[in-house]
Amino acid sequence: MNYFYLYICALCASFGGLLSGYDTGVISGALLYINKSFDISSSALGFLVASVSLGAVLGALINGVLIDKIGRKKVLILTALIFIFGSIFCSISKTPAQLILSRILTGIGVGVVSFAGPLYLGEIAPKEKRGQIVSFHQIAITLGILFSYFSNYMCANLVHNWRIMLLIGAFPAFVLLLGMFFQKDTPRWLILNGKTDEAKYVLEKFKTTNPDEEIKNIKKTANKEKIVFSKKLLKPFMIGIGLMFAQIATGINAIIYYTPSIFKMTGFETNKDALFATIFIGLINFLMTFPAVFLSDKIGRKPLLYTGLSGMGLSLFILAFVFVLDFSFIKYLALIFTTLYIVSFSMSLGPIALLLISEIFPLKYRGFAMSISIVANFIFNFITTGVFPVAIEKLGGFITFMIFAFICLISFIFVYFAVPETKGISLEEIEQRMSN
Repeated sequence: MNYFYLYICALCASFGGLLSGYDTGVISGALLYINKSFDISSSALGFLVASVSLGAVLGALINGVLIDKIGRKKVLILTALIFIFGSIFCSISKTPAQLILSRILTGIGVGVVSFAGPLYLGEIAPKEKRGQIVSFHQIAITLGILFSYFSNYMCANLVHNWRIMLLIGAFPAFVLLLGMFFQKDTPRWLILNGKTDEAKYVLEKFKTTNPDEEIKNIKKTANKEKIVFSKKLLKPFMIGIGLMFAQIATGINAIIYYTPSIFKMTGFETNKDALFATIFIGLINFLMTFPAVFLSDKIGRKPLLYTGLSGMGLSLFILAFVFVLDFSFIKYLALIFTTLYIVSFSMSLGPIALLLISEIFPLKYRGFAMSISIVANFIFNFITTGVFPVAIEKLGGFITFMIFAFICLISFIFVYFAVPETKGISLEEIEQRMSN
């Protein structure tokens, strides 16, 4: 069966994930040069980095209303415009306050696309292709981070280096804008808004096996019910928010945002050397996402989480000693164990935590519950990345990384006792087990 049109739509929508990854990673290199333009304290620096997460919280809060009101396609187009204007405003900022406000604006785009992107991909994909198509978003995020590290390295010696780094984000945003302009909205949204004929046309374009039967199924589940919190939501909410805490508080975004700065602290002499080493980290992050996509249905979610958390905890434990030991090869030790940390995260907590929160919530609450979990993720991200430079300054690298390692241990225990294994279990059966 020829799924060419489906893959083209999925590719266009995945630029939202690429943008999210780019705006996550680009600040890591820009930080090395922003200090030369502005006299900025460690606490203000932390807030500058975390400002994207603050904007993302706002974006995640409003996207539920927007996505049902104006449609998935228009929300992605709006997101592209937000990224374009946010990137431009970042590049022309004349004060730290202006730069922070601009980063909050791009953060709103990150928050919106974090839900709108996977939702669009999930709703356009035939059931036999859904897992593969939705994984495009996570792969695009890691590709965006890699792209940001590469552009940081290429711009390092330019006169307006950090401004150009931040401006480059406007170009993939323009691709998203142009690509989504020529696409249709999802069949589900079209049916919800009385456009059944157009929905059938889209389903046929996406090579759905039986479009008429699919339309009947969508109409059966299209009745909107008032969301009422019940006891059956308590357990999955605790697991979902616990997974989001584990994903962020084990240090991933502190490392992604501050990788070049960490490398400078551990012995890399020049900014360009640190940025070059960071490209390797981004490449590993990108490549190691693929094993998780294929292994999660073969060996299970929990074995991947156990393996990943063990590797992350070990890496953070050794990285802590990098800050107190003094050997000529210490910078290579930092590179090796930062790489091991990224490998461990990318094949476990990175994709698996998001996969689990798409499985554990009851069907009629799934969209609402997932959006709350994503908001929690961004709040944890805001706190972690905002506090990190202050913790490094006040506590030192040894204690800071030991705290991250300890959280890995706590997360391992949490996964063992609280998180269910969902491999090979239908969503209906998972829902039934979670309500017991």
